[in-house]
Amino acid sequence: MDHTKLSQEQQDQLLFMMLVQQNQQIALMGMGKEPNPATGKTEKDIKAAKYAIDTLDMLRRYTAEALSDEMKSFLDNVLNELRLSYVKESGS
Repeated sequence: MDHTKLSQEQQDQLLFMMLVQQNQQIALMGMGKEPNPATGKTEKDIKAAKYAIDTLDMLRRYTAEALSDEMKSFLDNVLNELRLSYVKESGS
């Protein structure tokens, strides 16, 4: 993808989605659902998963007024999926 042809708003949305996806991957790794790309091993660290989910929730609260409906929906969907998985994995 050629980022130079994107508008500033499109670039910002892309960066926002990448940030959300990074934390999503951290949470999934912490729940043992994805292998750690550095080691190739699947390990469980529920505290790391919770921290990543809490980070995304904070991001949602702090950016609520600035996000487009599309970005709000994207973040809300990721958070809902992660929270459901977290409850199953942590036994909470």
